[in-house]
Amino acid sequence: MTINCKGNLIALDRPKVMGIVNLTPDSFYDGGKSNSVTLAVQQVDKMLAEGATFIDLGAYSSRPNAKHITTEEEMQRILPVVQKLVTTFPEIILSIDTFRSEIAKACIHEGAAIINDISAGNMDKNMMQTVGHLNVPYIMMHMKGTPQNMQESPEYKNVTLEVLHYFSEKIALAKQHKINDIIVDPGFGFGKTITHNYQLANELELFQAIDFPLLAGFSRKSMIYNVLETDAQHALNGTTALNTLALYKGAKILRVHDVKEAMECIQLIERLKD
Repeated sequence: MTINCKGNLIALDRPKVMGIVNLTPDSFYDGGKSNSVTLAVQQVDKMLAEGATFIDLGAYSSRPNAKHITTEEEMQRILPVVQKLVTTFPEIILSIDTFRSEIAKACIHEGAAIINDISAGNMDKNMMQTVGHLNVPYIMMHMKGTPQNMQESPEYKNVTLEVLHYFSEKIALAKQHKINDIIVDPGFGFGKTITHNYQLANELELFQAIDFPLLAGFSRKSMIYNVLETDAQHALNGTTALNTLALYKGAKILRVHDVKEAMECIQLIERLKD
């Protein structure tokens, strides 16, 4: 199982880590920590040193009830950082967390390698066509609604089956647009209750039937800290527990704020399989 990033085949037989770098002032955990070029470079340097294969860069906060910003503001936040990162770290595999095709196109042209779309094309009808033309890997996530309304009483008859059906339709559409490398993200915390999230986590092995790489994004989310009656700052241990579960159930990419700890999960799980 491989994906093609800027002409390099990245094997996903052994799971990889994607480090999260948010360029927003209001992200649920690390808002403001990397919202300048200098801070972003420092954070990326640390993540790459700790073993991250991918860096996921986002400039639009997708936390529940996040403030909506314009395309222009998102572009102003993200483009200078992309330019600096690809210059400072020539081998970087940079993923762009955006639902806007215009942002995707600009960032790929500056040297980014992957598009990570929380809406799987639902929030920009031009996104899949753009990704197909750019010929880059596409991470498609499941989300019910938008960041502004996704947690307003989401309902499912069977969340796992509905998310699997969603991906079957989205993958077919992506193939129509000649997108070759697809990664699926069940979207933990996006339009789902705690019960929905844990059903998905418990049945994560069913996503292997899709036969595309699975990305798990649990990092410091409310599904962890609400159960543990704590907060995002104290949710690392819970994140590690769910990352371990995800690896057992077939996840190929862990999207995390804490790279070192995720790398240790992979190392130990791989040792058990030896």
